[in-house]
Amino acid sequence: MKRLAISALALAGVLTAPPLLAQDKASDPRTATEHVVKPGETLGGIANRAQVPRVLIIEANGLKEPYLVKAGQKLVIPRRRTHTVKEGETGFSIALDYGVPWSAIAAANAMQPDDAVKTGQKLVIPTVAAKAVHAAQSQPPAAPAKPAAEAEALADTPAPKLAWPVPGKVRRPFRSAEAKEGLHEGLDLLAPKGSAVRASAAGKVIFAGQGPEAYGLTVILFHGGRWTTTYSFLQKVTVKEGDQVKLGERIGLVGDTGLAEEPQLHFEVRRNRVPLDPAKFLPRR
Repeated sequence: MKRLAISALALAGVLTAPPLLAQDKASDPRTATEHVVKPGETLGGIANRAQVPRVLIIEANGLKEPYLVKAGQKLVIPRRRTHTVKEGETGFSIALDYGVPWSAIAAANAMQPDDAVKTGQKLVIPTVAAKAVHAAQSQPPAAPAKPAAEAEALADTPAPKLAWPVPGKVRRPFRSAEAKEGLHEGLDLLAPKGSAVRASAAGKVIFAGQGPEAYGLTVILFHGGRWTTTYSFLQKVTVKEGDQVKLGERIGLVGDTGLAEEPQLHFEVRRNRVPLDPAKFLPRR
């Protein structure tokens, strides 16, 4: 099997955390990206203080008429950020960096999902709640907004408790760049073609489709904090960007796409885009 030079492909799993805001800005309703409803508050009042249109908060949180909110309810406040495209970046890599589906970023910039990005191009990066991803994709492109304050840094949460995504044997283990055998940033697990690939932990689908050539069909799940898992070489993808999946839910079928020469799953665990040995997070068997 050809060497899978994963690091050169910019297939990243974990978001790059933006700088922490100062304490006063973190609590400022004009910059906050989350809000816990206090007794007596209304959606209109929250929208006014956050300086975000009420309809955007409704869409971002999947609220239903009559749009009442309850004390203690946590709301996503959909800020927009901007990103200047750097040399070598793609829509794929930008989407992974921010944990926002490329289709949602494209829509916010009046682009088609298959449009290429250009070095120096400024993109609006919307904050999209999982509930609103499919709705956002079906709406007309939103007009770019003025840059807002950066979102708070992602929480440095403990690693998610992982389960094996397929029951097959390890064909090829994880190897660091220092290994004599060469870099391999995940596990290759043998399994019959067409067998179910299951989510190793509950999470949000931030990529589902054709990845870089070496990966073939790929699904990437975001597990909160700075953690993601990647599932490649798939024959078929059975989830969509924005889906929330449960532990053990089927997300695809084992295949031999990409550089795979026989049916198998390529499985990665990443924190802050850094690949880690999945075997250290999986139960012994």
